[in-house]
Amino acid sequence: MASCSAPLIQARYNNTPNFKLRNGNGSGSFSSSFSCQSYSTIDFRPASLFNFFNFSGLTSFYKNTDLKIQGMSSSSTQGNVARPKTVKKLRDEPDHLLVLVHGIFASPNDWIYVEAELKKRLGSNFLIYGEASCKNTESLKRISFLAHSLGGLFARYAIGVLYSSNVSLNSQPEEDPGSRDRNLEKSTCTSIQGTIAGLEPINFITLATPHLGVRGRKQLPLLLGVPILEKLVPSIASVLVGRTGSQLFLTDGQPSKPPLLLRMASDCEDGNFLSALGAFRCRLLYANVSYDHMVGWRTSSIRRETELVQPPQRSLDGYKHVVDVDYCPPLASDGPHFPKEAAKAKKDAQNSPNTQNTTEYHEIMEEEMIRGLQRVGWKKIDVSFHSAFWPFFAHNNIHVKNEWFHNAGTGVIAHVVDSIKQQESSTFIAASL
Repeated sequence: MASCSAPLIQARYNNTPNFKLRNGNGSGSFSSSFSCQSYSTIDFRPASLFNFFNFSGLTSFYKNTDLKIQGMSSSSTQGNVARPKTVKKLRDEPDHLLVLVHGIFASPNDWIYVEAELKKRLGSNFLIYGEASCKNTESLKRISFLAHSLGGLFARYAIGVLYSSNVSLNSQPEEDPGSRDRNLEKSTCTSIQGTIAGLEPINFITLATPHLGVRGRKQLPLLLGVPILEKLVPSIASVLVGRTGSQLFLTDGQPSKPPLLLRMASDCEDGNFLSALGAFRCRLLYANVSYDHMVGWRTSSIRRETELVQPPQRSLDGYKHVVDVDYCPPLASDGPHFPKEAAKAKKDAQNSPNTQNTTEYHEIMEEEMIRGLQRVGWKKIDVSFHSAFWPFFAHNNIHVKNEWFHNAGTGVIAHVVDSIKQQESSTFIAASL
């Protein structure tokens, strides 16, 4: 698939330090706008994701990621043997890094409740990275991501850039992106091997993330499905939230180029996005069935309109407001593609949008994105706050942004923690065999 050579990350941030990374190779990134009382406009080049992580609350994580990769490379040439003096120390340190990624117009403070629950219930084996500085520890072996809203797309882009195929296991040279993409069509999620920042990928979890963008009927529920609003908003989205707006509405880049979200449903020159997703042992999507004013059910659960079935009204035992769990195995597909008719529809949607051409363009893009993303398996968890005291806070309830106002989501977080613990237990058992 074609890539976009122009930098796509533009943000407003205050006191951003200058830092260069060597392992960022993507040519497209998510843009974001963050307003402070005092700020300067910064053009974030795709060769370095440091500023992107700074905005997303992952600055020191990515700094140490670069160091981790260097450490892994040097240790592999020495047989990966720890020094005797450090063996005891490593045993006492966490070996699983869990990264929390917030969305746009948010902050690490949104994870206060979640971080406390994770630390309390997961134990010392996990290093929970939210706001506190991430240590550069040689004990880390595994990595997981937990992301909310747009943070899920931030994380998807990041893992695509941080992904490396596991040469030591496969004893095969690095493949070109096109070859990986073709091989992935015939593979399942369990057959894809690789590392993220030199660590073994375990869990990739998103909460109310617009994986298919926000274009189309009720994908952005705030517009209430009103045709005139859904027609007007895409044209002003870039004014409101910068290039992130055009990326979410799938109108970024030239008409002849596939939008970033479509490229992120495959392996391409920008990054190994699909291989990175497939490398995780477990991928979970938590989606609000209703009352989410920012992200629709279809886009957060990666489903077609015809696949939306009214979920049960009753919560699962022990997990209030979690109403259904559906495992979707990987499906072989030759997608995604960006056909000529899509390029024409994109041009029309950009230059002279109307209900007909924007609907046509969105339907093509949505189908292609689903065809790409369904090539790895997903566990889809439906959440319904219909019985909550403040159901219209669903977008913030799902990750308990504030323990007092959004505590309806505590059952969802309990389900997240138990899912991580279950995967951790299976990993421990497999390692013991």
